[in-house]
Amino acid sequence: MARLFSNLVPGRGAWKGSSLYLVLAIVAFGVVVFLLFRGHSSGPKEAAAAGDVSAAPAPVEPAPAGDTQSSSETAAGQAAPPSASGSVERPPFSSTMPAAGTLSQANPQAQTAIDEALAQSRARPNEVVAVRDKLNKVLQMPLSAEQRETVRGEMTKLADGWLFGPAAFPSDTLCDTYVVKRGDLLDVIGRRLKVPYEFLMQINSIPRPQALQAGRALKVVKGPFHAKVYRATFTLDLYLQDTYVRSFKVGLGKPGYETPTGLWRVQENGKLIKPTWTDPDTNRMYKASDPDYPLGSRWIALDGISGAAQGRTGFAIHGTKEPEQIGTPGSRGCVRMYNGDVVLMYNLLVPLYSQVEVLD
Repeated sequence: MARLFSNLVPGRGAWKGSSLYLVLAIVAFGVVVFLLFRGHSSGPKEAAAAGDVSAAPAPVEPAPAGDTQSSSETAAGQAAPPSASGSVERPPFSSTMPAAGTLSQANPQAQTAIDEALAQSRARPNEVVAVRDKLNKVLQMPLSAEQRETVRGEMTKLADGWLFGPAAFPSDTLCDTYVVKRGDLLDVIGRRLKVPYEFLMQINSIPRPQALQAGRALKVVKGPFHAKVYRATFTLDLYLQDTYVRSFKVGLGKPGYETPTGLWRVQENGKLIKPTWTDPDTNRMYKASDPDYPLGSRWIALDGISGAAQGRTGFAIHGTKEPEQIGTPGSRGCVRMYNGDVVLMYNLLVPLYSQVEVLD
């Protein structure tokens, strides 16, 4: 029995060999498990190497030197306050306004909506806001060129009443009435609403900011205004929030200096009245008093924030001494407007909040 039992118990050398094999097996198993789990891990992996981003080209139409703003204009051009996180709030203008296609033939569904809106406008002229909102929805549908021009034309007429006129309609979510309190300042009211105070002066026939009186009922507008620029048609479409207002003909960049597509915003402290400007080709400095001053009546500087515009500076919306070039590619990349039109834009766009999207 003792001999039988001794045959079942391995010797000391055998135990050492078995232990070694067991350890090696455990290590091998652990390595296999580690590799399997690593390959299927849902945790973060090394990101693909980003392509080298070349430096942004130098500004093609350099920002003017000097700041000739008056004290009242400086108040209007102040930046809207940043959000609590320190970043500037930017309304999602581009994402909420889908690009509508242009059809070769009229869209029957859209035509029905257009006809109904126009009939409502004729039968009930006081329902300006309801008609405006219906046509604004139609404008986001695929339309023929003729239909689009019809809708834009009607909405431009309507804007003369609901926006540029003194009346505030009760059902309007874009305009309201505000009773001035003692100590109110017009520029503060404008910044709170994200509109320049000059526009509030215009629609309320206020001759100067100091003429604001406590107890007066003001028509106020809830901004900000935005713009879309179409390179193919040399057109700038103006919006209040996401509602179309009207269109303007513009001049854009000439070959080699094309106006960059993408999203821009009005630069902080970038609104100037006839600033001094140096021609980059001749190094000649132009002052507002010069008879051949080229920039027109206003300069609205832009900062690129996405697309091909990202990181670009030195571009602006401004007037021109060459109105015959409106509707053509003649600038160094800036958006040129008739001097009267750029004054209106100056009175509507607010730094940091107003966006300008350039599209093909």
